[in-house]
Amino acid sequence: MPITTTDHRVPSAQPGLSVLLRNKRTTDHAPVVLFVHGATYPATVTFDYAVDGVSWMDRLAADGFDTWCIDLLGYGGADRPPPMAGAATASGPIVDTADAVADVKRAIDFILARQSVPTLDLIGYSWGTAICGQVAGEATDKIRRLVLAGALWVQAGKVQIAVDGPLGAYRLVDAAGSLKRWTIGLDDRQKAAIGPAARRAQWADAAIASDPESARYQPPVLRAPTGVVKDVTDYWLNDTPTYDPALIKCPTLIVVGEWDQETTPVQGQQVFARLTGTATRRFTLIGAATHLMLLENQRLHLHETVRGFLGER
Repeated sequence: MPITTTDHRVPSAQPGLSVLLRNKRTTDHAPVVLFVHGATYPATVTFDYAVDGVSWMDRLAADGFDTWCIDLLGYGGADRPPPMAGAATASGPIVDTADAVADVKRAIDFILARQSVPTLDLIGYSWGTAICGQVAGEATDKIRRLVLAGALWVQAGKVQIAVDGPLGAYRLVDAAGSLKRWTIGLDDRQKAAIGPAARRAQWADAAIASDPESARYQPPVLRAPTGVVKDVTDYWLNDTPTYDPALIKCPTLIVVGEWDQETTPVQGQQVFARLTGTATRRFTLIGAATHLMLLENQRLHLHETVRGFLGER
């Protein structure tokens, strides 16, 4: 069956601004799933980025799910807050976890009302796991199942999204930096195992181009809001997480790549140990995969693992 794609603009909790919601489905009255992205790249160029012609959203839609993703403020197809129009140093950090949680809750209410359903499934990736973990713990009656892909749980040490110097409104990311970050800590054999270098380079160019102002810079860059960096520094690195996994009541799956250097398997196990409020909790480790496993050779293993979990009754 053909996939129907529809984009919606939903008012943000920040007045005058809106986020982007994309919907893909093949049928009406299907189980509803919402993807929430991480700290650097929007949902529309991760969950809905086609590798070999098919995105993760495409696969879920073809499997009979009513599939949605959100680009938060400052990312992808969403509006850019006013501080992003000027120099980064002219303003402090913007779009933090609290802002993201507020807008994800608004998006959920929009989807539930539009589709006339009481609950949906939530898939968070990287920083999105902290966002979705908090939403699931606070809106327990609206979340049926929760997937945390690359579960964030920072306690000590250096994080990959750290910024040198004063923290402005946004940070700049180029394709070369994205590719270096993707394969950090990997040897040549491991780099070959995750997929062709040309495929990684093609995605990096697409990710940078998701910022409509990227071509103003040479080389082109993506502007990513720094609210999450502020939260990691102010909260996580001071042993004060932004959410409590114990408040989550719904069945929860944690899935992480074996070679993930950003949200490591150890971090995922720390979240798993704190999921004391749900009777159904699982931890899956996907071999030969990194933080960007959703774009790698092992992505189909990720897709099948998540689809099987969401399809249970």
